[in-house]
Amino acid sequence: MTGLRLLNEIMDPATREQVLASHIFGEGEPTVAPSPQPQAPSPEARSTKVRSDIATPAAPYLDRRLRDVPNLAEVWSYINPFMLYGRHLGFKGNFEKLLAERDQKALKLFHDVEEVKAEAARFMKAKAVWQFFEAERAGNAIHLFSPGGESPIHTFQFGRQPRPDGLCLSDYILDADEGRRDHLALFVVTAGSQVRERSEQAKQAGEFFKAHALQALAIETAEGCSEWLHRRLREDWGFPDPPTMTMHERFTSRYRGKRYSFGYPACPNLDDQQGIWKLINPDEIGVHLTEGMMMDPEASVSALVFHHPDCAYFTASEVNEPALVS
Repeated sequence: MTGLRLLNEIMDPATREQVLASHIFGEGEPTVAPSPQPQAPSPEARSTKVRSDIATPAAPYLDRRLRDVPNLAEVWSYINPFMLYGRHLGFKGNFEKLLAERDQKALKLFHDVEEVKAEAARFMKAKAVWQFFEAERAGNAIHLFSPGGESPIHTFQFGRQPRPDGLCLSDYILDADEGRRDHLALFVVTAGSQVRERSEQAKQAGEFFKAHALQALAIETAEGCSEWLHRRLREDWGFPDPPTMTMHERFTSRYRGKRYSFGYPACPNLDDQQGIWKLINPDEIGVHLTEGMMMDPEASVSALVFHHPDCAYFTASEVNEPALVS
């Protein structure tokens, strides 16, 4: 994520010279850029872009749920074709449109991937673990509680947009209503078991397309599983998608609420992954954290799920201090 940010800054004429000047490499060791000056404390008032006068939906249950997802075909229906065929497999153009028009390149790629799916269906497993938690906002932090608990069991500290009336993820947690707390959900899904080994076997056999397509399919199966689970959580929470909602509308987040993953712009601190592991133990579905707080296997997705209808995706400032842990 840091590399992506640096590339964006290098491509921006307004920031290019400063970024290049602070990342100078000569003979021997790279020079160390001067430490940035401490920033003023981030404001903690809720952004006026987020309503605070809406009803708080009750969480449907507060126990931890763990599930093997047996129907891979259903999960695969939640895969974004642009991501699988375009981003991962390099197809140029509108894949869905060209496939419908019987374009020969699109047809060949589709059938090649269907063969990989048929093989993957014999070993690929999609798994999920999730839980709703009682939540309270505390400035730019969110306290999570066990059911009816008085002291937080964990606290996530978030950054705020560095601009007037900037957004922070804590803004999407409503204040207690007549003693009833708001809620958010945490989840981890995975489809990566055995994928690395099977891909390596295909590579050693000279089946390079299969080796790459298996890993691409696993990554997008995990993404599809997260889309599938998020839809289910919205249903459980009491605000299901309209019957007319299309998959394209889901891929562009036209539903109520949003899900956010650590490492992305609204919550860039990957160290906060430890909080998810502490609270819902994704190790039980075979997903572990590396020393760099990345997920292993790679074909896994973790997320925080908010119900607020004003949720938006945005870029927040990083939080320099470590996350608070109760």
